Amino acid sequence: MSSGESGTAPREGFRVGLIGYGLAGSVFHAPLIAATDGLVLDTVVTANADRQQQAAAEHPGVRTVAGSDALFERAGELDLVVIASPNRTHVPLARVALEAGLPVVVDKPLAGTAAEAEALAGLADERGLLLSVFQNRRWDNDFRTVQQLLADGALGSVLRFESRFERWRPRPKGGWRESGDPAEIGGLLYDLGSHVVDQALALFGPAASVYAEADVRRPGAEADDDTFIAVTHANGVRSHLWVSATTAQLGPRFRVLGSEAGYVKYGLDPQEAALREGLRPGAGNSAWGVEPESLWGRLGAGESPQTGGGDPVPTLPGDYPAYYAAVATSLRTGAEPPVTAWEAAAALRVLEAARVSAAEGRTVRIEQGVQGT
Repeated sequence: MSSGESGTAPREGFRVGLIGYGLAGSVFHAPLIAATDGLVLDTVVTANADRQQQAAAEHPGVRTVAGSDALFERAGELDLVVIASPNRTHVPLARVALEAGLPVVVDKPLAGTAAEAEALAGLADERGLLLSVFQNRRWDNDFRTVQQLLADGALGSVLRFESRFERWRPRPKGGWRESGDPAEIGGLLYDLGSHVVDQALALFGPAASVYAEADVRRPGAEADDDTFIAVTHANGVRSHLWVSATTAQLGPRFRVLGSEAGYVKYGLDPQEAALREGLRPGAGNSAWGVEPESLWGRLGAGESPQTGGGDPVPTLPGDYPAYYAAVATSLRTGAEPPVTAWEAAAALRVLEAARVSAAEGRTVRIEQGVQGT
């Protein structure tokens, strides 16, 4: 496709403009938007001609434009803007969209600082507009299962929550995600760290203090690629969180230790792999987000699951489509979005504290009572 407009998008449902068609835009956002009743992928913004062709092939009828200015010129024809462009663009693009009167979804992280996130949240509240952050890992199969176990009281009182998002990538891939330029907001602390911190806060509430260690391990790497975050929550639960690209032997995704029992779960939710392979959720795909029994976690006390301890716990299906279904409901009814900008700001406050802690080798206290709506 040329850099100008192409195609004619359908007019049914809330019309969505998607900014960015790299990994986040093409693998996560576009397929999930297209699969959601009440949402229509109207326009994709990308200056890359190959990606324009890809978007048109994968979503027949979608418009493609080369820049966000062309999208915002049609603000009156859109109902939602989704920002899936590089991290450094999230704040300025979200601000322009809100000032144009458009509800916004932003891929994580919403911003580089909690203050920037709070300013955007305040602007959205002032304008009466939806502003949500795509924290899709809240709809991972294992996370949903942990939520259910906590709701059922199966663990007793939780003492420690361990979460690992580890990979074995001994050679940097390059690109802005691994850039050492602070303006790019790269590195694992703000990438995978955004997920594990958000999950911990969603489960156990506000952080009271943070300790972190962040290292650059791989030759040629510019940003942190092996990071540990310890969060003490206001309720006393301790969360120990690992994100790494240098883990030669992967640990359990979750280990949750309570006063009555513990739960251990290995492996990653299958939805990202399915989306990368071109599979799509929707009618007729009853197996979406379902994993085999061999990957179920185990619940028990007194013995390692590696030696047969505990009982297998059926893993709830992963449900990324639920995020955009909730966004559509919010647009239709005015209900609170599935992840608020204020929640994102709270997670960013933890990430900022982690960065300070790692640099200065000390525990950082988190101020309580940050205003949100």
